[in-house]
Amino acid sequence: MRLTDFDVLTFDCYGTLIDWESGIHNALLPWLDREGIAADRDEALAAFAEQESAQQAETPSLLYPALLAAVHKRLAAHWGAASSDEDAAAFGASVGDWPAFADSAESLQYMKRHYKLMILSNVDRASFARSNERLGVEFDAIFTAEDIGSYKPDPANFNYLLNRLAEMDIDKSRVLHTAQSLFHDHVPAKRAGLTTAWIDRRGDDADGFGATMPPPVDVEVDFRMPSLAAFVERHRAEA
Repeated sequence: MRLTDFDVLTFDCYGTLIDWESGIHNALLPWLDREGIAADRDEALAAFAEQESAQQAETPSLLYPALLAAVHKRLAAHWGAASSDEDAAAFGASVGDWPAFADSAESLQYMKRHYKLMILSNVDRASFARSNERLGVEFDAIFTAEDIGSYKPDPANFNYLLNRLAEMDIDKSRVLHTAQSLFHDHVPAKRAGLTTAWIDRRGDDADGFGATMPPPVDVEVDFRMPSLAAFVERHRAEA
């Protein structure tokens, strides 16, 4: 199997194109310091993963800024700290401030010459629009949790994607789902019958799963690369 076998790349955005772990931690850090919460970066991200996943399961139709605000309240309860409405709202509004990975924009511009590019993201359209300004490419389709009414790893999100692809006369055998999160993306994507490329941004040296929950089952990905730049390098070699 080769990267050149595919016509469409469907992307997760946050964790794959946007450095959401840095964005999340940077947005939480002033509050953590103010409240005297002695959690290092990995501890804070793991707590976020647990609370975000629980909130998404409880309120699947809640728009992402409101969901993040609710997660902030949950984190405060988790650590026995205070979270004002202003604190929570600021965290919810922080998505557009999260940085892109250094290789994202240039890699996407290369990929755009060889593939249709689509987004399947766990955010709302307004938040993604702010992030898209950092990515420097026009996607061929954008599907968000706001459109679908649920959050990955709910299978409804990948069913929605497959239905939209079918409407465009795109066979899923020509689609490569490209994502970082095993929990949110690779497990449900493989169950949906998609081929997947793992952009393993955390690498073998990182402890834990960062801002995502551990995958509930073992999953075999079809490609594994440490970055989008490595994807582009491999594609160039194949082509």
